[in-house]
Amino acid sequence: MANVKSAYETVVVISMKLGDEGVAAMVQKFKDLIEKHATLDSVDEWGKRRLAYMINKETEGYYVLFNFTSEADFPAELDRIYKITDGILRSLIIKKES
Repeated sequence: MANVKSAYETVVVISMKLGDEGVAAMVQKFKDLIEKHATLDSVDEWGKRRLAYMINKETEGYYVLFNFTSEADFPAELDRIYKITDGILRSLIIKKES
């Protein structure tokens, strides 16, 4: 049986403490990571937004939405990498309904 691929979207909030270059590098890092393990369908940079509540004493974050198609095991690995990456304030991965 072939590996079934599903569509996912992930929103990540990047710390503004990284500075503009650091944020751009972080976006590129995750673009590259997703492209390596999945098909990156789109990247939508929402940019700097106020957070609904303070996270790590920060009031703003840089929001990025990635849409990708991958096998079922990759999102868990992506989530693990988000959690151990300094500068990622929040992340969410959602499997889209097909």
